[in-house]
Amino acid sequence: MLVIVCPHCGPRNSNEFTFLGERSTRPAVAATTPAEWRHYLYFKNNAAGEEDERWFHVSGCRRFLDVERDTLTNEIRSVRDVGEAAR
Repeated sequence: MLVIVCPHCGPRNSNEFTFLGERSTRPAVAATTPAEWRHYLYFKNNAAGEEDERWFHVSGCRRFLDVERDTLTNEIRSVRDVGEAAR
């Protein structure tokens, strides 16, 4: 079981959240090529190890959260609101 410590609701089981994928910077829509846009939408790093991810707390505070997680051990290093600076 993966437990995510929501900054607003406290420790919660991961089944209360929706995984939205790796955090990445969205390219400028007007300045990107179709190939670059396709790469942003469909190609993910899926790296083993430390990963920055975006989650949504569906069954709780209904906020978007940035989670730093090790994909090998499922150890969560930090959880914060989207846009909040890492500690």
